[in-house]
Amino acid sequence: MPRTAQKVDDLAEEGESMTDALATVLEVAEEKGTVTWGDVSDDITSGEWGRLIEKGLLVDAGGEGFVLDDPDGVRDALGETEAAPESDDDDLSWSKYDKLAGLAVVGLFLGYSLPSIRAQIASIIDIAMGPIAASLPFYLVVMILAMLTGAFTTILQDKLMDSNVMGDYQERNQELQEKRKRAKERGDDEALEEIREEQMELLSENTGMFKAQFRPMVWIMLLTIPVFLWLYWMVLDVGISASEPVMILPIFGEVATWQTGVLGPIQIWLLWYFLCSMGFNQILRKALNVQTGMS
Repeated sequence: MPRTAQKVDDLAEEGESMTDALATVLEVAEEKGTVTWGDVSDDITSGEWGRLIEKGLLVDAGGEGFVLDDPDGVRDALGETEAAPESDDDDLSWSKYDKLAGLAVVGLFLGYSLPSIRAQIASIIDIAMGPIAASLPFYLVVMILAMLTGAFTTILQDKLMDSNVMGDYQERNQELQEKRKRAKERGDDEALEEIREEQMELLSENTGMFKAQFRPMVWIMLLTIPVFLWLYWMVLDVGISASEPVMILPIFGEVATWQTGVLGPIQIWLLWYFLCSMGFNQILRKALNVQTGMS
């Protein structure tokens, strides 16, 4: 039985079509006692038939056809294979609240190009941030906001991003690539065609993976866009006082104003925000062991 289970597991790694072929042969063998190629030629390929013989699951019955070497072991092993958990597509779906958040984000984006909308959003944020900005240097205000939005981003990615679903997708893709390599080495054109079809089906699931990855980004942007609009409003519309401390950066040296461009169109306030945010995010992700990609 252990040897039979291992053989069935090896076939399962080659693709679902192989376990389906074995199940077909098992059904015919249980019904007729023996099985011939003619009994199953309409349901499985010659390559699959040959693999079952090659693996020793099918043995010659002395000119009367073939029999399964260990039918009970095959039946039990197939049952365990079919009982393997499958990914739930519901994990990738968006709720109505996700969709409403997405619409709100689209509206917030208008604030970048329309000063009137930017001013309205920023004035609301300024109710809370105004007193803080008045009592602290602006570089500390930017640092605090970067740390708060960074913490919010990390927690949402941990709660909303299903790394298991994306990891399963990556694992399935890698398995198909390995099966394709083995089929090419065997020169099995029929298996290659089936693997290509499986790869096309897997490719169609890219949309689901994109939805799973983008879902937390909607909620993240729902907070970070208003914060950016307030910073944008403070620097470009309101203007930071000339008495604000001058920034001194290791590479760029002394920076006179927060509107100074340091990397093309990227101004110093935006660069400072990203540096603070990325640094704090890395520390927080390590501390919380947050996985944000496919593994």
